[in-house]
Amino acid sequence: MKRQIHLLGATGSIGEQTLDVIRSHPEHFELVSMAFGSNLDKGAAAAEEFRPSLIACFDEPTAQELRQRLRYKPEITVGSDGLHACAEAGKPGDVLVNAVMGSVGLGPTLKAIEKGIDIAIANKETLVTAGHLVMAAQKKTGVRLAPVDSEHSAIAQCLHGEKKDVSKLILTASGGSFRDRTRKELEGVKVEEALNHPNWSMGAKITIDSATMMNKGLEVIEAHWLFDQPYDNIDVILHKESIIHSMVEYVDGSVLAHLGTPDMRVPIQYALTEPSRLAVSGSERLKLWEVGALHFQPMDYERFRALQLAIDAGRTGGSATAVLNAANEQAVALFLDNKMTFLDIDRVVERALERHNVISEPSLEDIQSVDQEIREEIIRTYA
Repeated sequence: MKRQIHLLGATGSIGEQTLDVIRSHPEHFELVSMAFGSNLDKGAAAAEEFRPSLIACFDEPTAQELRQRLRYKPEITVGSDGLHACAEAGKPGDVLVNAVMGSVGLGPTLKAIEKGIDIAIANKETLVTAGHLVMAAQKKTGVRLAPVDSEHSAIAQCLHGEKKDVSKLILTASGGSFRDRTRKELEGVKVEEALNHPNWSMGAKITIDSATMMNKGLEVIEAHWLFDQPYDNIDVILHKESIIHSMVEYVDGSVLAHLGTPDMRVPIQYALTEPSRLAVSGSERLKLWEVGALHFQPMDYERFRALQLAIDAGRTGGSATAVLNAANEQAVALFLDNKMTFLDIDRVVERALERHNVISEPSLEDIQSVDQEIREEIIRTYA
Protein backbone atom coordinates (compact mmCIF):
# COMPACT_ATOMS: atom_id res chain seq x y z
CA MET A 1 0.00 0.00 0.00
CA LYS A 2 1.38 3.43 -0.97
CA ARG A 3 2.27 5.94 1.72
CA GLN A 4 0.34 9.16 1.19
CA ILE A 5 2.68 12.18 1.30
CA HIS A 6 1.82 15.83 1.97
CA LEU A 7 4.73 18.13 1.14
CA LEU A 8 5.21 21.70 2.37
CA GLY A 9 8.01 23.57 0.63
CA ALA A 10 7.97 21.55 -2.59
CA THR A 11 10.25 23.84 -4.60
CA GLY A 12 12.98 24.26 -1.97
CA SER A 13 16.09 22.12 -1.64
CA ILE A 14 14.56 19.56 0.75
CA GLY A 15 11.27 19.64 -1.14
CA GLU A 16 12.90 18.87 -4.48
CA GLN A 17 14.88 16.01 -2.97
CA THR A 18 11.70 14.65 -1.37
CA LEU A 19 10.10 14.66 -4.81
CA ASP A 20 13.12 12.77 -6.10
CA VAL A 21 12.56 10.10 -3.43
CA ILE A 22 8.88 9.81 -4.43
CA ARG A 23 9.86 9.72 -8.11
CA SER A 24 12.32 6.89 -7.46
CA HIS A 25 9.77 4.76 -5.58
CA PRO A 26 6.31 5.31 -7.10
CA GLU A 27 5.26 1.90 -5.84
CA HIS A 28 5.78 3.07 -2.22
CA PHE A 29 4.80 6.77 -2.19
CA GLU A 30 2.10 9.01 -3.60
CA LEU A 31 2.08 12.82 -3.42
CA VAL A 32 -1.44 13.82 -2.33
CA SER A 33 -0.93 17.51 -1.53
CA MET A 34 1.88 20.02 -1.90
CA ALA A 35 2.62 23.63 -1.06
CA PHE A 36 5.13 26.02 -2.58
CA GLY A 37 5.78 29.76 -2.54
CA SER A 38 6.15 31.83 -5.68
CA ASN A 39 8.49 29.67 -7.78
CA LEU A 40 5.81 29.04 -10.38
CA ASP A 41 7.98 27.22 -12.91
CA LYS A 42 9.15 24.57 -10.43
CA GLY A 43 5.76 24.38 -8.73
CA ALA A 44 3.87 23.85 -11.97
CA ALA A 45 6.34 21.24 -13.19
CA ALA A 46 6.08 19.28 -9.92
CA ALA A 47 2.29 19.50 -9.94
CA GLU A 48 2.06 18.29 -13.54
CA GLU A 49 4.40 15.37 -12.86
CA PHE A 50 2.93 14.13 -9.57
CA ARG A 51 -0.70 15.31 -9.94
CA PRO A 52 -1.51 16.05 -6.28
CA SER A 53 -5.20 16.69 -5.67
CA LEU A 54 -4.52 19.74 -3.47
CA ILE A 55 -1.96 22.51 -4.06
CA ALA A 56 -1.19 25.60 -1.99
CA CYS A 57 0.87 28.53 -3.28
CA PHE A 58 1.90 31.99 -2.12
CA ASP A 59 -0.90 34.24 -3.38
CA GLU A 60 -3.87 34.47 -5.70
CA PRO A 61 -1.97 35.78 -8.77
CA THR A 62 0.34 32.75 -8.51
CA ALA A 63 -2.69 30.49 -8.15
CA GLN A 64 -4.37 31.99 -11.22
CA GLU A 65 -1.28 31.48 -13.36
CA LEU A 66 -0.92 27.93 -12.03
CA ARG A 67 -4.51 27.10 -13.02
CA GLN A 68 -3.80 28.26 -16.56
CA ARG A 69 -0.61 26.19 -16.86
CA LEU A 70 -1.86 22.88 -15.50
CA ARG A 71 -3.50 20.32 -17.74
CA TYR A 72 -5.52 18.88 -14.86
CA LYS A 73 -7.82 20.48 -12.27
CA PRO A 74 -6.57 20.16 -8.69
CA GLU A 75 -7.94 22.19 -5.81
CA ILE A 76 -5.67 25.25 -5.44
CA THR A 77 -5.56 27.43 -2.34
CA VAL A 78 -3.23 30.20 -1.16
CA GLY A 79 -1.27 31.68 1.73
CA SER A 80 -1.15 30.40 5.29
CA ASP A 81 -4.65 28.97 4.89
CA GLY A 82 -3.28 26.91 2.03
CA LEU A 83 -0.43 25.56 4.16
CA HIS A 84 -2.91 24.55 6.84
CA ALA A 85 -5.19 22.94 4.25
CA CYS A 86 -2.35 20.73 2.99
CA ALA A 87 -1.34 19.85 6.55
CA GLU A 88 -4.90 18.79 7.39
CA ALA A 89 -5.65 17.05 4.10
CA GLY A 90 -4.44 13.67 5.20
CA LYS A 91 -5.53 10.88 7.51
CA PRO A 92 -3.76 8.90 10.23
CA GLY A 93 -0.89 6.98 8.67
CA ASP A 94 -0.12 9.68 6.10
CA VAL A 95 3.09 11.71 6.36
CA LEU A 96 3.46 15.48 6.35
CA VAL A 97 6.93 16.47 5.13
CA ASN A 98 7.44 19.95 6.55
CA ALA A 99 10.22 21.49 4.46
CA VAL A 100 9.18 25.15 4.50
CA MET A 101 11.61 27.76 5.77
CA GLY A 102 10.79 29.86 8.80
CA SER A 103 8.24 30.07 11.57
CA VAL A 104 5.32 29.63 9.12
CA GLY A 105 5.91 25.88 9.49
CA LEU A 106 4.78 25.75 13.12
CA GLY A 107 1.02 26.09 12.67
CA PRO A 108 0.67 23.43 9.96
CA THR A 109 2.74 20.98 12.01
CA LEU A 110 0.47 21.37 15.05
CA LYS A 111 -2.62 20.98 12.85
CA ALA A 112 -1.28 17.78 11.29
CA ILE A 113 -0.37 16.32 14.68
CA GLU A 114 -3.90 17.04 15.94
CA LYS A 115 -5.25 14.99 13.00
CA GLY A 116 -2.95 12.06 13.79
CA ILE A 117 -0.74 12.55 10.73
CA ASP A 118 2.91 11.51 11.06
CA ILE A 119 5.49 14.27 10.66
CA ALA A 120 8.81 14.22 8.80
CA ILE A 121 10.27 17.43 10.15
CA ALA A 122 12.81 19.47 8.20
CA ASN A 123 11.51 22.83 9.43
CA LYS A 124 13.88 23.70 12.27
CA GLU A 125 11.84 26.64 13.46
CA THR A 126 8.94 24.42 14.51
CA LEU A 127 10.87 22.82 17.38
CA VAL A 128 13.14 25.78 18.04
CA THR A 129 10.33 28.25 18.67
CA ALA A 130 7.72 25.93 20.19
CA GLY A 131 9.28 22.61 21.10
CA HIS A 132 7.24 22.43 24.31
CA LEU A 133 3.98 22.75 22.36
CA VAL A 134 4.96 20.33 19.60
CA MET A 135 6.21 17.58 21.90
CA ALA A 136 3.17 17.89 24.16
CA ALA A 137 0.90 17.51 21.11
CA GLN A 138 2.95 14.58 19.83
CA LYS A 139 2.74 12.76 23.17
CA LYS A 140 -1.01 13.31 23.28
CA THR A 141 -1.69 11.84 19.83
CA GLY A 142 1.20 9.37 19.57
CA VAL A 143 2.08 10.35 15.99
CA ARG A 144 5.54 9.58 14.68
CA LEU A 145 7.85 12.62 14.59
CA ALA A 146 10.75 11.68 12.32
CA PRO A 147 13.71 14.03 11.83
CA VAL A 148 14.87 14.85 8.30
CA ASP A 149 18.07 16.72 9.22
CA SER A 150 21.01 14.40 8.60
CA GLU A 151 22.34 14.98 12.13
CA HIS A 152 19.10 14.14 13.91
CA SER A 153 18.38 11.24 11.60
CA ALA A 154 21.82 9.90 12.48
CA ILE A 155 21.15 10.21 16.21
CA ALA A 156 17.74 8.57 15.87
CA GLN A 157 19.29 5.63 14.05
CA CYS A 158 22.03 5.26 16.67
CA LEU A 159 19.46 5.35 19.47
CA HIS A 160 17.16 2.75 17.87
CA GLY A 161 14.22 4.24 19.73
CA GLU A 162 15.89 3.90 23.14
CA LYS A 163 16.86 6.92 25.24
CA LYS A 164 18.17 5.07 28.29
CA ASP A 165 21.87 4.75 29.15
CA VAL A 166 22.75 7.75 26.98
CA SER A 167 25.69 9.85 28.14
CA LYS A 168 25.94 12.36 25.28
CA LEU A 169 24.57 13.24 21.89
CA ILE A 170 27.39 14.48 19.66
CA LEU A 171 26.38 16.64 16.70
CA THR A 172 28.97 17.09 13.97
CA ALA A 173 29.39 20.38 12.12
CA SER A 174 31.16 21.00 8.81
CA GLY A 175 31.99 24.57 9.81
CA GLY A 176 30.33 26.10 6.76
CA SER A 177 31.76 28.46 4.18
CA PHE A 178 34.13 30.31 6.53
CA ARG A 179 35.32 27.53 8.81
CA ASP A 180 39.01 28.33 8.26
CA ARG A 181 38.70 32.09 8.79
CA THR A 182 39.02 34.06 12.00
CA ARG A 183 36.29 36.50 13.01
CA LYS A 184 38.56 39.36 12.00
CA GLU A 185 38.84 37.87 8.52
CA LEU A 186 35.04 37.88 8.23
CA GLU A 187 34.80 41.65 8.14
CA GLY A 188 33.28 42.64 4.81
CA VAL A 189 32.74 39.14 3.35
CA LYS A 190 30.28 39.08 0.46
CA VAL A 191 27.00 37.21 0.18
CA GLU A 192 28.37 35.09 -2.69
CA GLU A 193 31.24 33.90 -0.47
CA ALA A 194 28.89 32.95 2.36
CA LEU A 195 26.70 30.93 -0.02
CA ASN A 196 29.62 28.72 -1.11
CA HIS A 197 29.19 25.73 1.22
CA PRO A 198 32.05 23.21 0.94
CA ASN A 199 30.02 20.00 1.40
CA TRP A 200 26.26 20.42 1.04
CA SER A 201 23.90 21.86 -1.56
CA MET A 202 21.22 23.77 0.37
CA GLY A 203 18.99 26.82 0.16
CA ALA A 204 20.36 30.32 0.76
CA LYS A 205 19.07 30.82 4.31
CA ILE A 206 20.30 27.52 5.68
CA THR A 207 23.67 27.99 3.94
CA ILE A 208 24.15 31.34 5.69
CA ASP A 209 23.09 29.73 8.97
CA SER A 210 25.74 27.09 8.38
CA ALA A 211 28.36 29.79 7.85
CA THR A 212 27.46 31.56 11.11
CA MET A 213 26.96 28.18 12.84
CA MET A 214 23.48 29.28 13.90
CA ASN A 215 22.24 26.24 12.01
CA LYS A 216 24.08 23.99 14.45
CA GLY A 217 22.75 25.98 17.38
CA LEU A 218 19.20 25.45 16.14
CA GLU A 219 20.00 21.74 15.79
CA VAL A 220 21.12 21.58 19.41
CA ILE A 221 17.75 22.99 20.48
CA GLU A 222 15.98 20.53 18.18
CA ALA A 223 17.97 17.62 19.63
CA HIS A 224 17.00 18.70 23.16
CA TRP A 225 13.31 18.35 22.26
CA LEU A 226 13.44 15.38 19.90
CA PHE A 227 15.51 13.14 22.16
CA ASP A 228 14.54 14.51 25.59
CA GLN A 229 18.13 15.26 26.59
CA PRO A 230 19.39 18.13 28.77
CA TYR A 231 21.68 20.65 27.12
CA ASP A 232 24.62 19.43 29.23
CA ASN A 233 24.32 16.11 27.37
CA ILE A 234 24.56 17.62 23.88
CA ASP A 235 27.98 18.37 22.37
CA VAL A 236 29.07 19.82 19.02
CA ILE A 237 32.37 19.02 17.30
CA LEU A 238 33.85 20.26 14.04
CA HIS A 239 34.13 17.56 11.37
CA LYS A 240 35.05 19.01 7.99
CA GLU A 241 34.35 15.97 5.82
CA SER A 242 30.67 15.58 6.82
CA ILE A 243 31.08 11.79 6.70
CA ILE A 244 30.05 11.12 10.31
CA HIS A 245 26.66 12.79 10.57
CA SER A 246 26.40 12.49 14.35
CA MET A 247 27.18 10.16 17.25
CA VAL A 248 25.71 8.85 20.49
CA GLU A 249 27.91 8.14 23.51
CA TYR A 250 26.55 5.70 26.09
CA VAL A 251 27.26 5.52 29.82
CA ASP A 252 29.72 2.65 29.35
CA GLY A 253 31.87 4.78 27.03
CA SER A 254 30.70 3.11 23.81
CA VAL A 255 30.11 5.51 20.91
CA LEU A 256 27.83 4.71 17.98
CA ALA A 257 28.37 6.81 14.85
CA HIS A 258 26.30 7.12 11.70
CA LEU A 259 28.40 7.45 8.53
CA GLY A 260 27.54 8.18 4.93
CA THR A 261 28.22 10.46 1.99
CA PRO A 262 26.52 13.89 2.10
CA ASP A 263 23.20 13.15 0.36
CA MET A 264 20.01 14.55 1.91
CA ARG A 265 17.83 12.04 0.06
CA VAL A 266 19.04 9.36 2.48
CA PRO A 267 17.64 10.90 5.70
CA ILE A 268 14.55 12.15 3.85
CA GLN A 269 13.76 8.66 2.62
CA TYR A 270 14.49 7.06 5.99
CA ALA A 271 12.04 9.49 7.63
CA LEU A 272 9.37 8.12 5.28
CA THR A 273 10.20 4.43 5.69
CA GLU A 274 11.73 3.84 9.13
CA PRO A 275 12.57 1.32 10.37
CA SER A 276 12.65 -0.17 6.86
CA ARG A 277 15.11 0.99 4.19
CA LEU A 278 14.99 1.39 0.43
CA ALA A 279 17.75 1.92 -2.11
CA VAL A 280 18.47 5.57 -2.92
CA SER A 281 18.85 5.96 -6.66
CA GLY A 282 22.16 7.49 -7.69
CA SER A 283 23.45 7.88 -4.14
CA GLU A 284 27.23 7.70 -3.94
CA ARG A 285 28.40 4.89 -1.67
CA LEU A 286 30.87 5.65 1.09
CA LYS A 287 34.38 4.38 0.38
CA LEU A 288 36.43 5.17 3.46
CA TRP A 289 39.66 4.11 1.77
CA GLU A 290 39.11 6.92 -0.72
CA VAL A 291 38.32 9.44 2.01
CA GLY A 292 41.63 8.52 3.61
CA ALA A 293 41.24 10.37 6.91
CA LEU A 294 38.56 11.98 9.04
CA HIS A 295 39.32 15.12 11.01
CA PHE A 296 37.76 16.46 14.20
CA GLN A 297 38.25 19.62 16.24
CA PRO A 298 36.69 20.94 19.43
CA MET A 299 34.21 23.73 18.83
CA ASP A 300 35.41 27.32 19.31
CA TYR A 301 32.37 29.05 20.79
CA GLU A 302 34.00 32.48 20.68
CA ARG A 303 34.71 32.12 16.97
CA PHE A 304 31.23 30.77 16.24
CA ARG A 305 29.34 33.21 18.43
CA ALA A 306 25.92 32.32 17.00
CA LEU A 307 26.24 28.75 18.24
CA GLN A 308 26.79 29.94 21.80
CA LEU A 309 23.86 32.36 21.54
CA ALA A 310 21.58 29.54 20.44
CA ILE A 311 22.65 27.21 23.25
CA ASP A 312 22.22 30.00 25.81
CA ALA A 313 18.73 30.74 24.46
CA GLY A 314 17.87 27.05 24.65
CA ARG A 315 18.97 26.89 28.27
CA THR A 316 16.93 30.01 29.07
CA GLY A 317 13.91 28.45 27.38
CA GLY A 318 10.48 29.98 27.10
CA SER A 319 10.17 32.70 24.49
CA ALA A 320 13.96 33.19 24.24
CA THR A 321 14.22 30.66 21.42
CA ALA A 322 11.43 32.40 19.49
CA VAL A 323 13.41 35.64 19.78
CA LEU A 324 16.58 33.87 18.67
CA ASN A 325 14.89 32.43 15.61
CA ALA A 326 13.02 35.57 14.55
CA ALA A 327 16.05 37.82 14.96
CA ASN A 328 18.30 35.44 13.08
CA GLU A 329 15.82 34.86 10.28
CA GLN A 330 15.30 38.57 9.76
CA ALA A 331 19.02 39.37 10.02
CA VAL A 332 19.91 36.71 7.45
CA ALA A 333 17.29 38.11 5.06
CA LEU A 334 18.79 41.59 5.42
CA PHE A 335 22.32 40.24 4.88
CA LEU A 336 21.19 38.44 1.72
CA ASP A 337 19.71 41.76 0.61
CA ASN A 338 23.06 43.49 1.28
CA LYS A 339 21.56 45.66 4.04
CA MET A 340 23.85 44.48 6.83
CA THR A 341 27.23 42.79 7.17
CA PHE A 342 27.84 39.13 7.88
CA LEU A 343 29.06 39.80 11.43
CA ASP A 344 26.03 42.01 12.07
CA ILE A 345 23.89 38.86 12.08
CA ASP A 346 25.34 37.71 15.43
CA ARG A 347 25.16 41.22 16.86
CA VAL A 348 21.51 41.69 15.94
CA VAL A 349 20.54 38.34 17.48
CA GLU A 350 22.47 39.04 20.68
CA ARG A 351 20.92 42.50 21.05
CA ALA A 352 17.41 41.13 20.56
CA LEU A 353 17.96 38.48 23.23
CA GLU A 354 19.37 41.01 25.70
CA ARG A 355 16.36 43.31 25.34
CA HIS A 356 13.66 40.64 25.59
CA ASN A 357 11.67 39.89 28.75
CA VAL A 358 11.31 36.13 28.63
CA ILE A 359 7.88 34.49 28.82
CA SER A 360 8.47 31.20 30.63
CA GLU A 361 5.58 29.17 29.15
CA PRO A 362 4.58 30.95 25.93
CA SER A 363 1.38 30.02 24.14
CA LEU A 364 1.20 29.77 20.36
CA GLU A 365 -0.23 33.29 20.32
CA ASP A 366 2.66 34.54 22.50
CA ILE A 367 5.21 32.98 20.15
CA GLN A 368 3.57 34.50 17.08
CA SER A 369 3.40 37.92 18.75
CA VAL A 370 7.05 37.82 19.85
CA ASP A 371 8.09 36.69 16.39
CA GLN A 372 6.33 39.62 14.71
CA GLU A 373 7.58 42.21 17.22
CA ILE A 374 11.22 41.16 16.84
CA ARG A 375 11.07 41.19 13.05
CA GLU A 376 9.42 44.60 12.92
CA GLU A 377 11.98 46.10 15.28
CA ILE A 378 14.92 44.82 13.23
CA ILE A 379 13.37 45.99 9.97
CA ARG A 380 12.81 49.48 11.42
CA THR A 381 16.46 49.62 12.44
CA TYR A 382 18.19 48.20 9.36
CA ALA A 383 15.91 48.05 6.33
